[in-house]
Amino acid sequence: MHALARFARRGGVFLVGVALLVAGAAMLVLPGPGIAVILLGLVVLAREFSWARRVLDWVRRHAVQLKDQAQARMPGAAQRPPSDPPGHNRPDQAA
Repeated sequence: MHALARFARRGGVFLVGVALLVAGAAMLVLPGPGIAVILLGLVVLAREFSWARRVLDWVRRHAVQLKDQAQARMPGAAQRPPSDPPGHNRPDQAA
């Protein structure tokens, strides 16, 4: 019975995840938050499937790279000093 419950859960996650992916793909040409819904579908699928986890990790890595490239192209990016990690050398959080 335990195997049947796992199979039903995995099937449900698959159906919900694929439905979100399809809806997100449709929203790329129709009004709606297509990319966000596609990402949500990947998050749902990643809970049960390793291939979806790998795709989600790939998307995260490339999103960070894209953010870094965009920040480097911002006006005044060359004059900005490198930022310290959050909470580093803050007088209100002295040790």
